[in-house]
Amino acid sequence: MHIFPQLRKLEEKYARELTVVGVHSAKFTAEKQTENLRRAVLRYEIDHPVVNDRDFQVWQQYGVRAWPTLMFIDPTGNVVGKHEGEFPFDALDGFIASMVAEGDELGTLSKTELEFRPEREREWDRALSFPGKVLADAPNDRLFIADSNHNRIVATILDGHAVRTIGSGVAGLADGGFDTAEFHDPQGLALFGTTLFVADTKNHAIRAVDLESKVVRTVAGTGSQATMYGESGTGPQTALSSPWDVALSDGSLYIAMAGLHQLWRLDLATGHVMPHAGSGRERIVDGPLLAAQLAQPSGIATDGDALYFTDSETSAVRQADTDVAGSVKTIVGTDLFAFGDVDGVGDEVRLQHPLGIDVDEGTLYVADTYNNRIKHVSPVTRRASALLGSGVAGHEDGPASLSRFYEPGGISMSGGYMFVADTNNHVIRRVDLESLVVDTVEIVGLG
Repeated sequence: MHIFPQLRKLEEKYARELTVVGVHSAKFTAEKQTENLRRAVLRYEIDHPVVNDRDFQVWQQYGVRAWPTLMFIDPTGNVVGKHEGEFPFDALDGFIASMVAEGDELGTLSKTELEFRPEREREWDRALSFPGKVLADAPNDRLFIADSNHNRIVATILDGHAVRTIGSGVAGLADGGFDTAEFHDPQGLALFGTTLFVADTKNHAIRAVDLESKVVRTVAGTGSQATMYGESGTGPQTALSSPWDVALSDGSLYIAMAGLHQLWRLDLATGHVMPHAGSGRERIVDGPLLAAQLAQPSGIATDGDALYFTDSETSAVRQADTDVAGSVKTIVGTDLFAFGDVDGVGDEVRLQHPLGIDVDEGTLYVADTYNNRIKHVSPVTRRASALLGSGVAGHEDGPASLSRFYEPGGISMSGGYMFVADTNNHVIRRVDLESLVVDTVEIVGLG
């Protein structure tokens, strides 16, 4: 997802010279299904054609070795370049410019602009669009929803009646009042008194929403993606990379920094932000906090004593100490390529790209995203089992085992209920923890 903004700039600059074709060679089983891929194309607002290379045929034909890989093909069909990994825009801009100049000189370049019908044109308006995370505050009858693809936060009472929206809905990075502030794909939420903290993912920033003065400000992140691991500093002067979720504990805001494969910590008293766990190398290795290796942490929660997080690329649930002298340990999950849908204990458990997590009375509740289920996990016994969802993608309310979700991304526990951001269904689901009956929260009153 980090290369999409760069590709979009190139597509706009060279609209008559460059054609981008995405080739999706899936790692996870769920990602091989064309409808799931179509939803991802919508979620990431991709307008160029995308091929579902589910059997890795294109991957093998082009000798690809890594995600992402860029192949450059000239107007005569010859491969003239290859790049593995992320890239700075300027370097690629120069290369494309030289290819265009050469094509013009040889007379091989056609400048007929191609037209494609993007998937988004087949969609319709909804109250929510791919909500990524949700935060319930039952004592105050409040629900905060990261309305991610609408680039805003929606605040409702628990029954779904809208109170206000936070953010103009325009994708951007702008502080200010609720009507003019701008977000870009907000995800995780955490509440501290009258301040709502937001992981503003595509802005690579942490935003603070003052619910009393109705003002949004940036407390960490420059708006540009960090390229180095461990560059700590004053919040607004320190670059971050795809913060996906946040959790509060003892005066610190802990950040699941998916883009750097780390957990970070923002000291709310000093405004200083720094790595807390993870070396930056993408693997699953336990040990001392900054020596441990994580893989795209995308959900984080705390019980006040420990941090619990979903390590999405290793399909794992892991635990980290808040004490800087502490360590990281794995509850379930074993490897970057070990995933599935298997209940059990410890290393026999298999999840598939979990994104959301919360903790309630010693039990972890996990959005097992690509399995379309909600699991409960014991951090003590390491037992994990399905709680909600049939495992088949869909939108069905009712008893636990008959209910259906579609790539749920966030969970929040409060007041005897579980609220789930059911991302691909564009809705919030509510679960009575006593009866385990699922229903859908009807969002009403949005302007």
